[in-house]
Amino acid sequence: MATPVAEVPVVPTPQVNVVVEKPSAEKTLSNFFTMMDPLVRPVADTFSKMREIRRSLALPNLGTVEKMQNEVKMVQTTNFQFEGARADLTKALNMNPIFQVTHAFTLGAAGKNAYNFGAVYGDENRFYQAGLDDAGNVTMRLNRQWLPGHISKIQAQLAPAGGQSFVQLEHDFQGSDYSINFKALNPSPTNMTGIYVGNYLQTLTPRFALGAEAVYQHPSPEIEEASIGYMAKWVGPAKEWIATAQWQPQGVGQLTYWHQLSEQVDVASDLQMIMLPQRRDAQASLSARYSFRMSSLRAQIDSLGKLTSVYEARISPAFAFTFSGELDHLSGGAKVGLGVSIESGVEPVDPMAMPSMPPSVPM
Repeated sequence: MATPVAEVPVVPTPQVNVVVEKPSAEKTLSNFFTMMDPLVRPVADTFSKMREIRRSLALPNLGTVEKMQNEVKMVQTTNFQFEGARADLTKALNMNPIFQVTHAFTLGAAGKNAYNFGAVYGDENRFYQAGLDDAGNVTMRLNRQWLPGHISKIQAQLAPAGGQSFVQLEHDFQGSDYSINFKALNPSPTNMTGIYVGNYLQTLTPRFALGAEAVYQHPSPEIEEASIGYMAKWVGPAKEWIATAQWQPQGVGQLTYWHQLSEQVDVASDLQMIMLPQRRDAQASLSARYSFRMSSLRAQIDSLGKLTSVYEARISPAFAFTFSGELDHLSGGAKVGLGVSIESGVEPVDPMAMPSMPPSVPM
């Protein structure tokens, strides 16, 4: 007879729940940067060494590309010349911050009369300017400084006539020894049309700077063009003279030179050249400015035979007189302009108190 086998009790096997830990976003980023460190670190070290070398040189900032020829333009009569008669009436409502309104009347020689109303507001971090003329054209300009060296700018014009309205967005950054500027004219985010400009000016020595400017033109979906221009700027040991050179790939070049002979006298010369296969042309001008205590005289002569002069005199702190004249020796024509400017400020509460100084607005 077989011996019965005792039943062995079955012990249930405990279930072990294995939890798979999902990598977190922080751990994923940490692993990514750890993997890229051998590639990024040499580049970062190179830029760090270059930054230290630049700091040790203590190179100055020689300005921006937009203001490379500012000294020359202040001597020339081009931006100050006018024809006919004009009157500017300015009312200063506040000095700090600046708040003033202007009424400008213009009587052109050809019977083109115009009126413009403008307002200006500005302080250390912002500058607002707007204008409205009798033809319905509205102009505006907004400058905002976010951080030292960072200035955003907006310029716009709304015109009843088609094709004359525009908007320009711009950002300007000035470092210790360089300046960068980006601007977009009539940008469209839908089809990416517009004109986009970017320039960079780098100081290489205490008296020499070299820069480049890239222009991308896409005014319509059918037209697209890009170009790169180059520029250079030389400054005298005591900034008593400034020479600039610009070259565009289309064959357009410009050379300017400004020299301060004394505290009252400075001169400037300008040479513009067009060197194209179908056209070769050049135009030169020589100008001088005499600055006195209450007046200034600008005179200019160019290679086209035009002799122009602008005389500004401040008779009193509230009244200024301007005379503009041009004589074309080749055609025998002449232009004459006469203008007055009247300013009225805020009356001080205390006559013995010093007037408040206007702030330095971001331009």
